[in-house]
Amino acid sequence: MISAGDFRNGITIELEGNVFQIIEFQHVKPGKGAAFVRTKLKNIKSGGVVEKTFRPTEKCPQARIDRREMQYLYADGDLYNFMDTENYEQMAMSAADIQDSMKFVKENEMVKMLSHNGSVFAVEPPLFVELEITETEPGFKGDTATGATKPAVVETGATVYVPLFVNQGDTIKIDTRTGEYLSRV
Repeated sequence: MISAGDFRNGITIELEGNVFQIIEFQHVKPGKGAAFVRTKLKNIKSGGVVEKTFRPTEKCPQARIDRREMQYLYADGDLYNFMDTENYEQMAMSAADIQDSMKFVKENEMVKMLSHNGSVFAVEPPLFVELEITETEPGFKGDTATGATKPAVVETGATVYVPLFVNQGDTIKIDTRTGEYLSRV
């Protein structure tokens, strides 16, 4: 059990039969009345965000999230297939369950499978990936004073905005959390 006074960003709690992750929290001490904790909670299974207030002494059971490293094998229509590299056990997840988390992941890369009570609910890609640009417009020299960007399609099919000097065939580093270009490799 964790009390609301000990809430921090990233902690997962069980509430009303669901598992929530704390995105934001704020301890509020109004001039009149009792203190309270205002939170923004994300349902880790459905992705919905709700706001809820707690008294600082209220307690919630802390949810245990297991992270298991697996290898992404291939996509077969609407299913993504993964393999545990320790026991070679394979599992498939639908595109609806995964949402956008696989758009920067190539085949044979390692990802983390997040599960609660044995049921997998999300895939966590590596924080940074290096991908080759398959399609983009040619850049122009001297047009960099404004920090302008252009769209580029990487080898997984995702679109990333890159600086004008990046060309087709270049390998770039991408932050998978934000989908932003970091550097050329």
